Amino acid sequence: MISTSLALTYLYLLIYILLSSGVILYNKWVLSPKYFNFPFPITLTMIHMGFSGFIAFFLVRVLKVVSPVKMTFEIYATCVIPISAFFASSLWFGNTAYLHISVAFIQMLKALMPVATFLMAVVCGTDKLRCDVFLNMVLVSVGVVISSYGEIHFNVTGTMYQVTGIFAEALRLVLTQVLLQKKGLTLNPITSLYYIAPCSFAFLFVPWFLLEKSRMDLSQIQFNFWIFLSNALCALALNFSIFLVIGRTGAVTIRVAGVLKDWILIALSTVVFPESTITGLNIIGYAVALCGVVLYNYLKVKDVRASQPTLPEKIPERIAKDLKFEKKSSDIYVPNDRNDDHEGSSGGNGQASELIVDEEALLIPSSRLSHVGRAQF
Repeated sequence: MISTSLALTYLYLLIYILLSSGVILYNKWVLSPKYFNFPFPITLTMIHMGFSGFIAFFLVRVLKVVSPVKMTFEIYATCVIPISAFFASSLWFGNTAYLHISVAFIQMLKALMPVATFLMAVVCGTDKLRCDVFLNMVLVSVGVVISSYGEIHFNVTGTMYQVTGIFAEALRLVLTQVLLQKKGLTLNPITSLYYIAPCSFAFLFVPWFLLEKSRMDLSQIQFNFWIFLSNALCALALNFSIFLVIGRTGAVTIRVAGVLKDWILIALSTVVFPESTITGLNIIGYAVALCGVVLYNYLKVKDVRASQPTLPEKIPERIAKDLKFEKKSSDIYVPNDRNDDHEGSSGGNGQASELIVDEEALLIPSSRLSHVGRAQF
């Protein structure tokens, strides 16, 4: 059973790495003027959001695979709309970057994601400014700067689009934690697409109408239905695979898999797109940035473990305490309602049972630890 479970976990990780790499290379191929020549990133993002929203609606309302959550107008206006706006912005800016810079350089810039998430968390008050984490962020930033300096085809416009998309995604993650979790709302992969994808599609309509509609000449655009359908299917499958991996392993594991995926993708991009060249300074800078990312992940794991109670120590102590109490009591046990109520509502176990959820797994409900109660006769 252990080997089967472990094999399934590695299978999910492999599917995630393949889908993530495939979607990135596929989007680059579709958007690049040198290949499929569909230089409309907002339109492509709208196709992804519209298709994902349609599939989610079909699964929720027609097949009834999952039930929709209780969504009030207040929650939708104050939570879903801002999260959808930043989610759409991150996809829009990230896809636009493919028009200007190479896939390899984009993956190197994505090492800034922990930096952006940490800064947004500090600004929003969900994290504290710590010296050790700050030094890691400096190390990552220095590595990205070195890698950018070694980029042969450096483009300021593409770099700004990618960095803006990274910060938009980081703000979306923090807002998800601040808004949805405080409302007590948890969304699974299907319901999250059910609510967020249509709203993101509507948000993208305004910039599409202002920036791309006037430039789209239908007579000169080669629109292949099967290419766009397969591209949207890959993007939808990637969204589901991310939640599957996070739900089975955890957000830190998917980060480690993401580092491996980045190395594979950088190597693959130089084969698929020959114009994407990598210099020695690129590799050195990216290696420095990865060192900071690995240290950051280590600190996150350390914080999560420190916040969890040590069950092997706490359970025997509680049992010993109960046995000692029952030994001193009479044959008929009369519970003290006042003490029991206080212990169940504000005792040490009740406070320590809530696990800290990593910011990349914000839509996954947090696990809870059960505590041993007193045996009553």
